[in-house]
Amino acid sequence: MSSLRSPLGEALGRGSAHAGTAHWWRQRVSAVALIPLTLWFLLSLLMLPDLSYLTVRAWLATPFSAFLAMLLVVVLAYHAELGTRVVVEDYVHAPGMRTLILQLLRWVYVLGAGLAVFAILRITFAAPVT
Repeated sequence: MSSLRSPLGEALGRGSAHAGTAHWWRQRVSAVALIPLTLWFLLSLLMLPDLSYLTVRAWLATPFSAFLAMLLVVVLAYHAELGTRVVVEDYVHAPGMRTLILQLLRWVYVLGAGLAVFAILRITFAAPVT
């Protein structure tokens, strides 16, 4: 049976059409931030004399490298969480399961980024190895 309501009448009351705009902008801004951070990371590693543990540890122990590495980790985790959130929202249709997966993913990204930042701080403030 067809409805007598107009397309506008069907659309009204179903939420804001611009609800995803903030998410879209956050995803684009984090992607743009990842470009220079990733380039810095790769070029910095390529400029090292070798990739031995001691060389990379000495490089990461400098405050500038440690700060940018932590920034890279945090922005990367945030960007990944935004991307996987969209995938889950699009493909998981059971509301309870969707909420559970989204919360688990958020905790995984927070825990992973937190552990990476902790490791970088530990390397930065550890006693130098001779």
